[in-house]
Amino acid sequence: MMGDTSLLLMIVMPFVGSLIAGFLPSNARNAEVWLAGAIALGELILASAAYPAIAAGGAIRADLEWIPTLGLNFTLRMDGFAWLFAMLISAIGFLVVLYARYYMSAEDPVPRFFSFLLAFMGAMLGIVISGNLILLVIFWEMTSIFSFLLIGYWHHNASARDGARMALTVTGIGGLTLLAGVLLVGHIVGSYDLERVLASGDLIRSHELYVPVLILILLGALTKSAQFPFHFWLPNAMAAPTPVSAYLHSATMVKAGVFLMARLWPVLAGSQEWFWLVGLAGMMSFVLGAYFAIFQQDIKGLLAYSTISHLGLITMLLSLGSPLGAVAAIFHMMNHATFKASLFMAAGIIDHETGTRDIRRLSGLFRFMPITATLAMVASAAMAGVPLLNGFLSKEMFFAEAVETHQISILDTAAPYAAVLGSAFAVAYSIRFIHGVFFGPPPEDLPHTPHEAPFLMRFPMQLLVLACLIVGIVPGLTIGPFLHTAVTSVLSPATPQYSLSVWHGFTLPLIMSVVALVAGAILYLLLKGYLARCEEGPPVFRKLKGQRIFERAMVTVSWRWARFIESQLGTRRLQPQLRLLVLVAFVAAFWPLYSLGFDPGRLNWTNTDPIFAAIWAIGIACALGAAYQAKFHRLAATILLGGAGLVTCLTFLWLSAPDLALTQLLVEIVTTVLLLLGLRWLPKRFEDKSTDAVTIGARLRRVRDFVTAITVGLGVTLISYAVMTRAPPATIADYFLQNAYSEGGGKNVVNVILVDFRGFDTFGEITVLGVVALTVFALLRRFRPAPDSVERPEQQRIQKDFDEARPDREAGDTVSDYLLVPSVIMQWLFPVVIVLAAYLFLRGHDLPGGGFVAGVAMAAAFILQYMAAGTVWVEDRLRVLPVNWIGFGLLFAALVGMGSWIFGYPFLTSHSQYLELPLIGAVPAATAALFDLGVFSLVVGATVLMLIALAHQSIRRLRASRIAAEAASEGA
Repeated sequence: MMGDTSLLLMIVMPFVGSLIAGFLPSNARNAEVWLAGAIALGELILASAAYPAIAAGGAIRADLEWIPTLGLNFTLRMDGFAWLFAMLISAIGFLVVLYARYYMSAEDPVPRFFSFLLAFMGAMLGIVISGNLILLVIFWEMTSIFSFLLIGYWHHNASARDGARMALTVTGIGGLTLLAGVLLVGHIVGSYDLERVLASGDLIRSHELYVPVLILILLGALTKSAQFPFHFWLPNAMAAPTPVSAYLHSATMVKAGVFLMARLWPVLAGSQEWFWLVGLAGMMSFVLGAYFAIFQQDIKGLLAYSTISHLGLITMLLSLGSPLGAVAAIFHMMNHATFKASLFMAAGIIDHETGTRDIRRLSGLFRFMPITATLAMVASAAMAGVPLLNGFLSKEMFFAEAVETHQISILDTAAPYAAVLGSAFAVAYSIRFIHGVFFGPPPEDLPHTPHEAPFLMRFPMQLLVLACLIVGIVPGLTIGPFLHTAVTSVLSPATPQYSLSVWHGFTLPLIMSVVALVAGAILYLLLKGYLARCEEGPPVFRKLKGQRIFERAMVTVSWRWARFIESQLGTRRLQPQLRLLVLVAFVAAFWPLYSLGFDPGRLNWTNTDPIFAAIWAIGIACALGAAYQAKFHRLAATILLGGAGLVTCLTFLWLSAPDLALTQLLVEIVTTVLLLLGLRWLPKRFEDKSTDAVTIGARLRRVRDFVTAITVGLGVTLISYAVMTRAPPATIADYFLQNAYSEGGGKNVVNVILVDFRGFDTFGEITVLGVVALTVFALLRRFRPAPDSVERPEQQRIQKDFDEARPDREAGDTVSDYLLVPSVIMQWLFPVVIVLAAYLFLRGHDLPGGGFVAGVAMAAAFILQYMAAGTVWVEDRLRVLPVNWIGFGLLFAALVGMGSWIFGYPFLTSHSQYLELPLIGAVPAATAALFDLGVFSLVVGATVLMLIALAHQSIRRLRASRIAAEAASEGA
């Protein structure tokens, strides 16, 4: 139970903190830091408290049933490897929060920064402790979204916007491929539970879908960790604030890819395909990343390419399929997190105190910033692999594995040479950073006079550098037990014997380390003069820029290919689009009928009721009339369309479906009003009845459309006829009829299905409805009416004299004398309709009604007020706030669904019982009614929001015309 609580708290705390941080005032800088720091420290304490149980060889879990029938459960699982990453994420996150307090300017929107940072922390923690692969993918995509927001934090900067878009595009596409790979893994194993997947390595590797699974998952991992050929997005993400870069490069985001490869190492590793795909990507990233880093002029650019190189080193180790290689990879993940976070913090301090990160402008800073310089020198030495520092230990393990034979291939033969070459490059760029920034003559013409940063800004860096030293000197006593716990959880019985001793004698790996150190120093001395004057970018590859390739690819996809497809299939006219959709649907339906045969069956006409047939004849006539009048007489078409909808309502009543009839009737009312408001802004069309007006081409198009409509209509009729004339297939209706009251606590089977049995579907549908409403509102905010629809409607023009006689009348308050009596009646109906909505809601679980119908009825009440009194009058007196209704509805419905987890039931499981109320007696009650309340709130908000979006067009038009009239009068 302790494990359940701690893991749930670890996930919930950052997201709750993110919400709180987002609502704090912009000047609450210290409050933001205290909040974010307390949450990060709380995460660290929770993770530390879980270590004894994990060190004993187990894993703590928290299982919440989400959609168990689909294998989707909210399962959290922490073993030694997940614990190690949780400690890195929370500890470095705490230090980044402290560092950001002094780095971020008081003029920055700090609440937004810490809100994004906490959400990013929560998403990354979600990745490492997810016990269900689908849940892991969800958190995976969340890291892409929140990193996009953090990288583009300074959105006024074009480079920040471009870098954020590139990161989101690359990692987002990788996330989609990862989802596809995970779905295939679930198909092979029969479960998405991580423990079952990790125990099914032989099954997955022997399956015919192994190669597609491997490619799809590796695409997700390599794009997230910026590995070749997807490495180009990471250097362009350097436009983010330095605290973000320090966090992103050390413990989060880019580490997610190598974490996933290590997590699934027992399942996917050991094959030729794994060795070649992972090994080639890792080797290219390791060598090219280090080579590119040497020639960077921006400190953060140098560190970004070094991150690509070190992640390539980890990827190479994982590719070998060797347990010792996996041990070295996990060890280097830990070491890289410490020295890379400290180096980015040093880069931020240099930028903060001098005003530039250009190495060519920086020199001799040691005399001005001796403490920062010393810390940066130690961290750089760890990055270069200097002895008695943590980076040396894991790099020596890397050399030891590189010289071993794992596969008889060119790639394996080249591994030792690539290891030495990349390590020499690492030494060269590390020396360049230290020598170019901290030594040499004093700097000139810097934006700021350099000086030491405040102590608390350096303190996180000092702790990290101290960790580099302690681990490098006494690794067995400091990091050894924690590394063993992490390694054992990944490799389990395959855990090899390994040593963390500082001295192993004069071995080949030690010789390779010495060669790399000496070669790197010589290389820097040879290139020193060239580096001071060279352009940005390395020789040979200077014109090969990843950003340029990405931009060209985006232009090709979004401009050339998309425009070509649009030119072939798309049109600005609605009619050709509908024609294409209808024809595709017709072919999709016709082909199986043609290939499998078609037997329509026989219909018994003797039981047909003539009254019902007459009602349907009226409905068909209304539908045909609406189609005929739609082009030139839209009002008549809308009225006839309403008639067809009314016939549908009567049909539902005739067939004993009062719930559907009630819903259809209210929806018809609301949509008719909304259609009329929208038609107000469409230009009029006049039919030219002259004989020469209709050309032969127009006649042919009409004939073609008519034939298409008749053909598709007859096809749907035949299919419907064939379905209804056969024996009814086996359905699940009996199950719902028998269990609606006993399990759902309601006699209205339709409502019980919506809010109980199929509650998750309803939750998805109201989410879509909310998104649609927000989209409509966003689009109409920028809508400009057509020029020939700006004038008042004819029935309002008769009030021109009346309006001019009332100069005090507000814009948009357009109720006229001829609407006086109806407006009074509509205002009186407001409380009546509200009572009706409450009545429909309360009776919905047992009788026709429910949250959706009640929401539409409540929206109709607001529509009546807008029609009766005008937009401005209503909004001056009613605080509708439809966006709040939408947000409350979604949040409340989700919280009701998650409430069942508290009692150990799946998401959205409802409970019903009778409550004894004083003076009333036993009253049936069900938690599904609370979920229905969320549906009600969202439907009200979504409908009214679209109404307001349309109603505000009248305000804009009237205000614009009034301003124009006043300007004209002043000019006169």
